[in-house]
Amino acid sequence: MEISSEKMKSTQKVASKKGGVRTMPFIIANETFEKVASFGLIANMILYLINEYHMDTVTGFSVLFMWSAVSHFTPVIGAFLSDSYLDRFRMIAYGTAFTLLGLTLLWLTSVIPQARPPHCDPKKEKCLSPTTAQLGLLLSSFALMSIGAGGIRACSLAFGADQFNETDNLKKENILQSFFNWYYVSVGISIMLSVTVIVYIQDVAGWVVGFAVPVGLMLFSAVTFLLGTCLYIKVKANKSLFTGFAQVTMAAWKKKHLDLPPKISDGLYYHKGSNLTMPTDKIRYLNKACMIGNPMKDLDSNGMALDPWSLCTTTQVEELKALIKVIFIWSTGIMVAVTLNQQPISVLQASTMDRHIINKFKIPAASLGVFGILSMSVMAAVYDRIGVPLLSKFTKSGRGLSLKGRMGIGAALTCVATAVSAVVEGKRRSTAIREGFSNDPRAVVNMSAMWLVPQHCLQGIAEAFNAIGQIEFYYSQFPKSMSSIAIALFSLGMGVGNLIASLIVNVVDDVTKRGGNVSWVSKNLNMGHYDYYYWVLTILGVVNVFYYVLCSWAYGSEDDRVEGVKEEDVVPKSYNYPPDISI
Repeated sequence: MEISSEKMKSTQKVASKKGGVRTMPFIIANETFEKVASFGLIANMILYLINEYHMDTVTGFSVLFMWSAVSHFTPVIGAFLSDSYLDRFRMIAYGTAFTLLGLTLLWLTSVIPQARPPHCDPKKEKCLSPTTAQLGLLLSSFALMSIGAGGIRACSLAFGADQFNETDNLKKENILQSFFNWYYVSVGISIMLSVTVIVYIQDVAGWVVGFAVPVGLMLFSAVTFLLGTCLYIKVKANKSLFTGFAQVTMAAWKKKHLDLPPKISDGLYYHKGSNLTMPTDKIRYLNKACMIGNPMKDLDSNGMALDPWSLCTTTQVEELKALIKVIFIWSTGIMVAVTLNQQPISVLQASTMDRHIINKFKIPAASLGVFGILSMSVMAAVYDRIGVPLLSKFTKSGRGLSLKGRMGIGAALTCVATAVSAVVEGKRRSTAIREGFSNDPRAVVNMSAMWLVPQHCLQGIAEAFNAIGQIEFYYSQFPKSMSSIAIALFSLGMGVGNLIASLIVNVVDDVTKRGGNVSWVSKNLNMGHYDYYYWVLTILGVVNVFYYVLCSWAYGSEDDRVEGVKEEDVVPKSYNYPPDISI
């Protein structure tokens, strides 16, 4: 007993030398510089693809939509790998290495003339398209950065939380709250810097310097993170929720031929280590996964399941049911993601407008996205500090508006944002034609780029309501054991939204250029009809709002959680992840 006690004290002493607040600068710096580097590239990339790789707008949009989609899918895969096979430290380390390699490859495309098509003047000659090798190098850099994002974004926040192992729950909660706050601040600052400073450097100093800065920042990030290696608490990988979902599906399929027992037969369900003795009646087919068919074959001498792929716990079954229940609400966020990811078009619009704001200072076209970020941040803060207390008096709810109400408002505001975008683009196009710039897409029209600010602000406010509301909704409906699924669902929605956005722009292009007509999404903004394209998005958005109302009605009350899960087991609001801001 004495030896055991001494070993325990020794282990605690070693653990106390690791983790804690001192590891935060290394972890937060890694995430911050990764976001500065990646978001700074995404904001201005459409101009690089069109001007240096001579892509038409549809191809450029498709490439960026696909890149963004993959970058939203990989964190889900990264979360699965870190939970099941690799630990979070190694995932972040690998992610940092892949991101640095991808940034370096992209920088080389700007440094080596042979890595991209020869420079040309589209007014005087036909520009050559990139060769297969040139395009392969460019897309490889995007793929490596997406893989890197999957490692860093999936694990940084959770890895930071792992560093606090206080036994005092109240003290741990306070420290975690402080860490999350600083994490959110760093994310906001990094994205602000990326769409202002990094974009400005690219505009003023050129692509070589503009791409070299992110490489330098990412190198510094990698060195900083690795310097703290000996200080980190590294939690070993364990079974993932995704594996549990697969086990429930497989177990239910294996028992598809069996009949479900009567509802009162709680002894026939496997609930070892589970708070639930019986599954609910919703989606009853899945209840077969936790049904004990033959105790002699299904359980060992200790009453444990012999094969988790043939017999699951009631909690596992209910967790999958909770996920299935929110799928339709989740699907309404896809169209919201489509409308929020139209930044490349506004960059092209701004590049043809007067961007002077103070004397001779000209704001970069991609930096106008900062108004959306500011609007989202301000609206989130105002709603939390002012809106919630005021609305609570009328709604009798501590949240102010219901989470489904917030998501609905956000979805409706995206329609207003695209409608405003259509009106502004119609005015910009008519001004360009009136000034004789029909065949000169790069000419600057006599119209201030500040006309684009309202649509950015509306998109930011819509994101504050819908995106943050989505994540909070998922957290409120899932037990604490499923907290990682909340951000995974949101990330998946953004990824699917980018794929749908790519599909929409290609369909609009194919349909509108038939019969020799100029495509609505032509490379020449003045000859195309991007205002019509925005109206198409508006109509689709309105349809999505009605679809959301139907799904919200069918979902029922937000208070119906997984049966048997206590209120304190639901992830608290303060533990929300920041939304992946669309710029």
